[in-house]
Amino acid sequence: MKLTLNKRDPIYLQVIQFLKQEIISGQLNPGQEIPSRRQLANDLKINPNTVQRAYSEMEAEQLIYTEPNRPSRVTEDPNILKHLKNEWVNHAVKDFVVAIKTVDISIEEVTDMIKTEMNKQP
Repeated sequence: MKLTLNKRDPIYLQVIQFLKQEIISGQLNPGQEIPSRRQLANDLKINPNTVQRAYSEMEAEQLIYTEPNRPSRVTEDPNILKHLKNEWVNHAVKDFVVAIKTVDISIEEVTDMIKTEMNKQP
């Protein structure tokens, strides 16, 4: 896992965002084991308590689950996964709208541009 940390945001939130993105993109699949807390802390060169906090938050959101004496896994609940994707896209759309709000462009033109760009992507 490759994560570049910034100095602006709390590290545990950056870990959460990174893991959410990995889930959304399909790099982490439903039911797949995620790295142990110690392993991820070692890989990222951060405090294990920071990873523990990130995992605890993700467990509270039911994005991951941990059974006793077993590795943590990505949720297999399709409703939670759908909600995560919708939340991610809604956030991106809001950021996009804020960025282009001052531009004099119709919704139809924007829609066409989005379709064109999405067709370019692999």
